[in-house]
Amino acid sequence: MARMHSRKKGKSGSTRPMRTSPPKWVDYSPKELEALIIKLAKKGESPSKIGIILRDQYGVPLIKTLNKKKITQILAENGIKPGIPEDMMNLLRRAVNLNRHNTANHKDMSSKRGLQLTEAKIRRLANYYKGTGRLPEDWKYNLDQAKLIVK
Repeated sequence: MARMHSRKKGKSGSTRPMRTSPPKWVDYSPKELEALIIKLAKKGESPSKIGIILRDQYGVPLIKTLNKKKITQILAENGIKPGIPEDMMNLLRRAVNLNRHNTANHKDMSSKRGLQLTEAKIRRLANYYKGTGRLPEDWKYNLDQAKLIVK
């Protein structure tokens, strides 16, 4: 399938091996992993960053096989889940940075186009999250509000 905005074909990614039981080399119990996830989230790490830290530093390949829950589910149960989903927050950061670049370099038309494409992605993703209930129905994208949310 082709990419949405670049006319290129995508590269296939790697697939996880089919595993239903946790690996034998993992020394952590589900309670210990939950405590680690909560500790990392309170430090301000995002859910994807928590997964990378647990993989690289603690040797935990996949939380779901050990805990039967995803990282975001664990955070939601403990009341630490962020209000805006992580992928939406990353797009908002990108839009704010592109806007800052455009104010300093007003003749850069390719970055202006990049900002338009990013804002289109934000609006489409917002419609999806409104439909699934992860964002309130009255939420609207506004660059000034995005600047406040990102900071």
